[in-house]
Amino acid sequence: MNATTTIALTDTKLRLIEEMGVLHEQGGMQPAAARILSLLLVSDKTELSFDEIYETLHISKSAASNALNFLLSTDRVEYMTNPGERRRYFRCKLQSLKDGVQKSLSGLDAFNTVLKKVLDQRPVGTREFNAKLQETTEFLDFLKEELPALFQKWEARR
Repeated sequence: MNATTTIALTDTKLRLIEEMGVLHEQGGMQPAAARILSLLLVSDKTELSFDEIYETLHISKSAASNALNFLLSTDRVEYMTNPGERRRYFRCKLQSLKDGVQKSLSGLDAFNTVLKKVLDQRPVGTREFNAKLQETTEFLDFLKEELPALFQKWEARR
C-alpha cells in the first residue's frame, strides 16, 4: 500500500465512518458504497481519488469501482478532474442528501396509497391488525400534511 494515497484518519473518524456506514447499510446500501459515502463526508479532504478511496478503506479495486458507479448513478457522488490530469476526484453531493429526503417522503406517499388499498381489502375479522394498519396510514397522511410546512420553515431560516 502506498502511504501517499492513503488518507490519514483518526480513530474517531474511522469509528464515525463505520457508524455512518452501518446506518447507510440499514437503509439498503451496499457495504462498500456505504463506507465510501461515509469517507467522503468525514475526510478532511473534500475530494478523493479512486486510489485514495480504495486504499484508505482497504477494499478491492473492483468493490470500489462498483460502489462508486452506484453512488454516481444514484446522484449521491460526483466527480471532477483537474486540467492536464486524467485522474478523477470524487466528492459527496450534499444537495442530493436534501433531495434524497424529499424523494423518500414522496415514496412514503406512494407506499401509503398502497397501504390504504391493502386496508380496504382486509377481512373485518382482523380488527387489531386493521386498526394498526389504519393508524399507520393516518400517521403517513399527517406527515404528508405537515412536512411541506417544515421544509418552508427550514428555507425561511436560511
